[in-house]
Amino acid sequence: MDAPEQPPPPPPPPPPVDSSGESGPSPDWAELTHDCLTNVLSRLTAEQLWTGPMLVCKSWLRACADPSLHTAFDLEARFESSRESIRWWSPEFERRVDAMLRSAVRWSGDGGLAAIRARHCSDLALDLVAERCPNLQVLSIKSCQSVTDASMARIASRCTSLRELDISYCHEVSHKSLVRIGRNCPNLKVLKRNLMKWLDPSQHVGVVPAEYLNACPQEGDSEAAAIGKYMPQLEHLEIRFSKLTAKGLTSICDGCLDLMHFDLSGCANLTSRDTLYVISNLKNLQHFINPRFYIFDRTIRSGMATGSL
Repeated sequence: MDAPEQPPPPPPPPPPVDSSGESGPSPDWAELTHDCLTNVLSRLTAEQLWTGPMLVCKSWLRACADPSLHTAFDLEARFESSRESIRWWSPEFERRVDAMLRSAVRWSGDGGLAAIRARHCSDLALDLVAERCPNLQVLSIKSCQSVTDASMARIASRCTSLRELDISYCHEVSHKSLVRIGRNCPNLKVLKRNLMKWLDPSQHVGVVPAEYLNACPQEGDSEAAAIGKYMPQLEHLEIRFSKLTAKGLTSICDGCLDLMHFDLSGCANLTSRDTLYVISNLKNLQHFINPRFYIFDRTIRSGMATGSL
C-alpha cells in the first residue's frame, strides 16, 4: 500500500511591513552614510549621544566623534533635572566626567569647542581644555571640588574669548583666579560665583561633606574687589551667600557700572542702606535680587512651622 501523501510545506512568512503600510526589507541603520548619521545625531542631547549611539557599532562611533557634533559639551540639563546631583560626586564619577570632557575636546578639532557646561570635573580635564580650546566662550563648572586656581590660571591665559563663567561652589578657586580672568578675558559679560548657604549649615547634613563646606574660602571682599577692578564689562553677576561687606559691595558698584542683573540673595552682611546704594549707583540695573531675600524667606518658613506667624 502506498504511503500517505505528505502535506505541502507551509508558505513562507510575508515580508515585513513598515509603519507606513508598505512592504520591504528592514533598513540596515549601520549602512547609513556618515553625513546622514551626523545629521540624525545632531538632534540628540549630549546625554543621549553619550549613552546610546556610541555603543551601536563602529560606524556610529565614528559619526559620534565628528567635530560638528562637539562645538558644545553640555551636561547641565541632566544635572539640573535632579536635586540629587550634588550627591553624585565620587572619585570614580569625577573620572568618568573628565574622560567624557577630554574626549569631546579631542573630537572638537582645532579649537571648535565653544561652550562647556558640566559639573564634578577636575583640573585634569580643564588643563586639556586650556590647551585645545582657544575659542571657548562659555565655561560652567559648578560643584567641582577638584578644580583649583592652577587650572583656572591656564584657562585665563589661553581661553581669552570667555564671555560667561560659572564657578559656583568651586571652593578651591580663590579671588586670585578672578583677578586673572578679569585681566585676560575682556569679553566676559556673565559671572556666577554662588556659594553654599552658610546661613543654614543644617541643609547640607548628609548632602555635602563637612570638610567640603568648611573649605569654602568665603573671601567676600577680596573677590568683590577683584570683580570691581578687573571686570568692568560685566552685565550679569551672581554672588549668592557671599560674605562680602559694604566695602566689597562698593567696589563692585563703582567698578561694574554696566550691570543689568545682580543677585545678592543670602549676603547677610549687607544692610538695607547698602541695597539703596546699589539701586542708586547702577543706572542700567534691570533685575536685582535683594540680599535679604533668603533670610526673610527662612524666617517666614520657620515662623510658619512653629506657629508664631
